Amino acid sequence: MSASEIHKTRVINELRGFIKKMLQDPAILEQSLHIARKHADLNERDMLASIAREISDTTSVHIPDDPAEHSDADRLFLELLKEVISEEQALY
Repeated sequence: MSASEIHKTRVINELRGFIKKMLQDPAILEQSLHIARKHADLNERDMLASIAREISDTTSVHIPDDPAEHSDADRLFLELLKEVISEEQALY
């Protein structure tokens, strides 16, 4: 198995575990969106770190505070939260 395949497998497994947590506790998604909305006015680095910290403090999802430590799945989730909030704000 190549390094690329190993990396893809790791990312898929991490995303799979994350989706499973969301299915087991659907409130995590709404809490995460609420948290993202609260921090939407910060610069991007501070916003992502603040969102990660608060999600880790208030849900069963753990995302490191330091963006340099974020896994691919962490980055994807935070970027998706940011996109959803941006799209919401564009509607108003």
